[in-house]
Amino acid sequence: MLVAAAVCPCPPLLVPEVAGGAAAELDEARAACDDALGVLTAARPDRLLVVGPAAQPERGAFPSGARGSLRGFGVDVGARLGEGPPGERELPPSLTIGAWLLERTGWAAAPVEGLGVGESLEPERCAAVGRELAAATDRLALLVMGDGSACRSSRAPGAYDERAAAFDEAAARALGEANTAALAALDAELAEDLRAAGRSSWQLLAGAGEEAGLAGRLLYHEAPYGVGYFVASWS
Repeated sequence: MLVAAAVCPCPPLLVPEVAGGAAAELDEARAACDDALGVLTAARPDRLLVVGPAAQPERGAFPSGARGSLRGFGVDVGARLGEGPPGERELPPSLTIGAWLLERTGWAAAPVEGLGVGESLEPERCAAVGRELAAATDRLALLVMGDGSACRSSRAPGAYDERAAAFDEAAARALGEANTAALAALDAELAEDLRAAGRSSWQLLAGAGEEAGLAGRLLYHEAPYGVGYFVASWS
């Protein structure tokens, strides 16, 4: 059963060493992530699963102890997903940022594992995986990594799209209200058009939380670089 969830963005810029002189621009987002992780700790879970978008070779399960690196972003910064041997595969960037957030806050409340999810995974399959995960653990917590649309402004990685703001508002509202039906209803094709990398992970969360009766709280919603970043907690 899902007992708590935290939703956080996963841009490498969240790590100050990557952001460099612009690190202060995401101070509020980092603080919100810390608060969301505190909610997970307070829930006293038996297991924490970090979920985030991943490319084809990086999809699937990652054991406790798996490691990730941000060397590809020009800094010698790594993170480990809980305790244990490093495993055979390196974490995808989204799970590496999740592991970094957990290390930053000194996570020790429960064993940690990871799951890389394809951005194109069908909504029905996302929900089914979430239900399976929730049923498999008495007290499951999820740290859900993912960004919103990447088309909010001329500074964005994708071309500006006038639909992006409304999509992000709908996602933020659903995440902040722990509205699983509204999350499940997010349009996968539109999300792909808008390069919203978090859609599949959020819809996995929707499946996991269907029967949990959790309340949500939106802690952060901004688009500082033309990309929608959200932080929310469910408890």
